[in-house]
Amino acid sequence: MHELLNFQNEKLLQQALTHRSYVNENPGEKHNERLEFLGDALLTFISGEYLYTRYPEIAEDEMTRRRSALVDEKQLAKFAIEVGLDFKMRLGRGAIQDGGFQSPNLLSSAFESVVGAYYLDCDRNIEKIRPIIADLFNSVPQAIMEIRSNVDSKNRFQEWVQAKFGTLLPKYITERIGGQDHAPEYLAQVFVGEQVYGYGKARGKKEAEKQAAENALSNLTKQGLI
Repeated sequence: MHELLNFQNEKLLQQALTHRSYVNENPGEKHNERLEFLGDALLTFISGEYLYTRYPEIAEDEMTRRRSALVDEKQLAKFAIEVGLDFKMRLGRGAIQDGGFQSPNLLSSAFESVVGAYYLDCDRNIEKIRPIIADLFNSVPQAIMEIRSNVDSKNRFQEWVQAKFGTLLPKYITERIGGQDHAPEYLAQVFVGEQVYGYGKARGKKEAEKQAAENALSNLTKQGLI
């Protein structure tokens, strides 16, 4: 069993593995969405610190791209499988029938939830979780990280915005617009100031925001601005 699944409080691990679709069919259970939020914040911090320490020679913009590559949906889904979360996830019947155990969206969300739960299980001592996550980051080939960092649409759009507007940053507003609990649909809008630059729709929030950035870049290209 992977070290990330070695919990003192087994109920906390169980909650981290519980998707909302399971709770809908089993009232009284707790879903993992708050833990997912916490895990996402921890991974953002740890990945930033990891890159800052490991690559002292690279600039801030490249670190930003590489961080996105380390914590994007596809990579987190791979970590989830590596840790052994895939068939441990507690999903509703509909989610299982739709291939939920292989869904990058559900796998990445479960991984974030387990990271958040492990942090709480360790009495919020980040030193306990940092080396575990660093080992997973170390397993990502540098060449793969560089390829992903070069194609990250959110970072490319942010670079254009900063070159155009200085310190102003893109802002993403993402809302659920439909779908089932195990397969929600999200609409993302990316703003610069008060202006909408792009839209994206997908089953996951991160993917919807990525699509919005790609739409923004496409619009800029059509206008001859990039």
